[in-house]
Amino acid sequence: MKTSQSEAWFERAQSRIPGGVNSPVRAFRSVGGVPRFIARGEGSRIFDADGNSYIDYVCSWGPLLLGHRPPAVMEALREALETGTSFGAPTGGEVELAELIAQAVPSIEMVRLVNSGTEATMSALRLARGFTGRDLTIKFEGCYHGHVDSLLVKAGSGMATLGIADTAGVPKAFAETTIALPFNSIAAVEKAFAERGDQIAAVIVEPIVGNMGCVPPVPGFLEALRELTARHGALLIFDEVMTGFRVALGGAQQLFGIQPDLTTLGKIVGGGLPMAAYGGRAEIMRKIAPLGPVYQAGTLSGNPLAVAAGLAMLRYLLAHPEVYETLEARSAQLTSWTPPGVTIKRVGSMFTFFFTPGPVTDWDSAKRSDTARFAEFFHFMLERGVYLAPSQFEAGFVSAAHSEQDIRATVEAARGFFSG
Repeated sequence: MKTSQSEAWFERAQSRIPGGVNSPVRAFRSVGGVPRFIARGEGSRIFDADGNSYIDYVCSWGPLLLGHRPPAVMEALREALETGTSFGAPTGGEVELAELIAQAVPSIEMVRLVNSGTEATMSALRLARGFTGRDLTIKFEGCYHGHVDSLLVKAGSGMATLGIADTAGVPKAFAETTIALPFNSIAAVEKAFAERGDQIAAVIVEPIVGNMGCVPPVPGFLEALRELTARHGALLIFDEVMTGFRVALGGAQQLFGIQPDLTTLGKIVGGGLPMAAYGGRAEIMRKIAPLGPVYQAGTLSGNPLAVAAGLAMLRYLLAHPEVYETLEARSAQLTSWTPPGVTIKRVGSMFTFFFTPGPVTDWDSAKRSDTARFAEFFHFMLERGVYLAPSQFEAGFVSAAHSEQDIRATVEAARGFFSG
């Protein structure tokens, strides 16, 4: 496989961009080799600067539920370009998108649009502290909620990939406002509330973890979080930046039948463009400026291009619920076999091949994966035209554009690795 153009781009990039990439996991540090520089995408495939074609299971880290360049989204963007890219003033599209979000996710009575998942979780956490008058947050080891200072404690994802325990640059006082507990441990949460319940503003959780690989909640875990937060006057925040509109139209909260107090959304809500949102109960959301004392702002929040893409995406999903049947069928086809020495975890169209034979329920069990063996698998698949996330600790994604033939080709390639 020719990679000279990617190699040339990467060499140039490293002189001007730290590590040659604008987001750390893209650098291939944990798997070795040169990252592929992508020239274009179409449907289920991406094409690199050397003209190589790959079946794409990264899908821009989740938002491309319909694949690359879906016609409905592309047409909406073409129309939006005729009117302008940013006004710094309200538009009708923002109102329509807020209404569609509330229609799809019933726990969201009011919503604020922002520009990234990090911004959404940062703002939701500030709002929770402002609403409750408390300072502490419970999060879970291996869950990543963006690069918010106080949430970069045992944050999984890219930090786990690079072997960074806790990032430099975060003041100790910020980190001390966060209690990091094992995911799926009800006992640990009960103990934390018993000891400091009147100081805890919120519990923030990925209801299905995607940032130590795909790890679902054990039965009763999310229900326990809902009960404990309600009993102690804390807020329950579902970080559905990854799961929102992906595992179900209404996200993981629809799948599990649990309503959080606040929800953060991203990825799919922008239709592939940079946009995110946070929302929840109206009485909480009314604490945000200009109605209340919790300040949050953003010049490009609700920009017309991202709103147009988001509207097109959500309208399509509302009109075509059969998309989720297709996603389930393709994802089940991809993960219906068990390679030796591997544990496959999947919820809906999110999946991970963990290179460990034991069960994976939390960060301690996920990190027992054989990362060297995963790196071999990653490059074996890449050479055969299958693009996976370059990290053991990231989820993979199936899109509605993936065909049965794509899935068969992927499984055939993977079987070749394990039989070789």
